[in-house]
Amino acid sequence: MTRPRVSVLITAYNRERYIAASIESVLAQTFGDFEVVIVDDQSTDGTLAIARQFERVDSRVRIVVNEHNLGQFRNRNRAASLARGQFLKFHDSDDLMYPHCLEVMVPLLEAHPAAGFGLSNSRAWPGGPVPMLLTPRQSYQREFLGFGLFMGGPAVALFRSNVFEALGGFEDHGTPSDTIFWMRACARYPVVLFPGDLFYYREHPGQALQATGVARQYATLTGHAWRALSAPECPLDAGEREQARRNVAFGTAKGIWQAARGGHFSLAWWRARSSEISPAEWLRYLRPPRRSVLAGTPVGPDGECLVPAWCRSAPPARQHP
Repeated sequence: MTRPRVSVLITAYNRERYIAASIESVLAQTFGDFEVVIVDDQSTDGTLAIARQFERVDSRVRIVVNEHNLGQFRNRNRAASLARGQFLKFHDSDDLMYPHCLEVMVPLLEAHPAAGFGLSNSRAWPGGPVPMLLTPRQSYQREFLGFGLFMGGPAVALFRSNVFEALGGFEDHGTPSDTIFWMRACARYPVVLFPGDLFYYREHPGQALQATGVARQYATLTGHAWRALSAPECPLDAGEREQARRNVAFGTAKGIWQAARGGHFSLAWWRARSSEISPAEWLRYLRPPRRSVLAGTPVGPDGECLVPAWCRSAPPARQHP
């Protein structure tokens, strides 16, 4: 079989209300060189039967059923192991891809061979126009000194298959596993920022973010960030690390205070304990934050954001009266 350029990976568990529209949105892509790998994680509703209907009529659709329930991120790794494409695109079984999604993502990642993967967003990226190629240092600047980069789920990305394999896939830390993955991935590989709003992220009571205990899982992110900022592979310089720690410490203290003020004392305690910030470090780093919308934005010699190649055509010939 000819290797497809893109493997679209749909992991599913009890999504009978949404999976048909989700699959249809992939099959409606204006970019056509892809396969769809659907990995059902032992659904107990009609999810698998609905997916089978698409497999019977479209040869690009391939369905695999796990022998036992793996959970969200282990199932994503399972799906990636089955992919044949040059690129990997995770697509959640309750979301919708807009028809131009792959047609935008694939050429932009191909045009930036240094990038291991590309990221989209639900809105425009701050700081400058896209596509924007970020070094690992710029990615960390944007996350820890700006207003965030590591907040998206797996569906925001298009990966080179060999890069995802080299990263070892997702480590399973529960719902925030994607954020923890971006800390590791962006420290190792350049990333290209795609335009925003390439897919519809559906919010509903049954999604993982709404599950019981998720707030406690997310409380562990501070500890992961604190370790990432201390790791030898952290791409920030010494001064940037100091300010990043201040920003993280302030945000953590704010979260602890908000939980306590709301009467959630157990969560407040857990946030403090999971932060891995020592008493001495609290005294050193608990300072007002300082963030910039331009942090992590590539700039030219003039100090202005870089203009994409499609805006740098030759000026029109002078018109004489």
